[in-house]
Amino acid sequence: MTAGGTITGLSSTLHRVPMHRPWSPGMTHIHVVVTGLTTDDGRTGTGFSWAPWVGGRAVHALLESDVRDAALGLPAHPEIVFDRLWWHLHEAGRGGLVTTALAAVDLALWDLRAAEHGLTGTLGRRRDAVPVYGSGVNRHYSIEELVAQAERWAAQGRTAAKIKVGLDDLGADVERVAAVRAVLGPDARLMVDANQLWDLPRALRAIEALAPYDLYWVEEPLPAADVGAYARLRASVDVPIALGENTYTTYQFRDLLAVGACDIVQPNVVRVGGVTPFLRIVELARTFDVPAYPHLLPDISGQLACCLPMPAMVEDVEDASFADLGLLAEPYPVRIEGGLLRPGDHSGHGIRFDPAKLAQTRV
Repeated sequence: MTAGGTITGLSSTLHRVPMHRPWSPGMTHIHVVVTGLTTDDGRTGTGFSWAPWVGGRAVHALLESDVRDAALGLPAHPEIVFDRLWWHLHEAGRGGLVTTALAAVDLALWDLRAAEHGLTGTLGRRRDAVPVYGSGVNRHYSIEELVAQAERWAAQGRTAAKIKVGLDDLGADVERVAAVRAVLGPDARLMVDANQLWDLPRALRAIEALAPYDLYWVEEPLPAADVGAYARLRASVDVPIALGENTYTTYQFRDLLAVGACDIVQPNVVRVGGVTPFLRIVELARTFDVPAYPHLLPDISGQLACCLPMPAMVEDVEDASFADLGLLAEPYPVRIEGGLLRPGDHSGHGIRFDPAKLAQTRV
């Protein structure tokens, strides 16, 4: 159903949310921007943006100034609004803070569009559940803490997991991967994420050293923008390469796909600008027979994964979903049981923030 009316109101609040499980000794909070959008026919949609490290204040400032000024009076139509706002704001950048801010507006408009049938019903649900893989920002964990985390995933029935690599000592990375493989068993899907910490020679050496552990994919081994190096790496190794969480526009994804830089794309629905560009990226990847695995944010990514043309897994970073952080009011938009995620039966995208938690965390 296409939303009607025009946008008459747009307001955003910034929230500093404590992490139950810090992602590094210095990263104990994330920033979430919550946006309310109203139309001239009295409807209200909720959107959000997210900045796990830096940029939350900048995203909020952009939403409260240039984005709001340009959005008011536009038709409440996600595709029209995204295209007009992206073009209006391109002098400030074509990705990064711009698309991260635009996601809050786009998600609010999809909340309106999906009011009657829910997000998966509106997009077209292709499957009722999707596999979940356990994930952790755990490079700073001791090997004992890492093994304990893998044991928790195994106890939860997870048959796939991803851990961080990229330590200065490659031998330590190998030891940690071996320990997690021993916990999960030979049949589990095991992935590693280097978070752009390797150069091409280090990546080649590391992938060779980790080959005995049957990796399902290696994620972001090189700087995300180094398209040429990714193409050379992928041509030199047998393990699939996953890439895309730090890629922001359809043009950048096109360039990755055109040179054969990756086997799996991982668009983050917030970083690319919302559901509208996310769907465009998925369809682009489909023409290259490359699957899309949504990055982070299982509360929304799980719903999207159920509608994708190719099967996908959903990342569940331990204790880091909006529901786990206490940001959402029940019922939650998705539920995770064992190794599967299932969307709920709700209107819109189903993400309803808890007013008390928002009041506690507001900046």
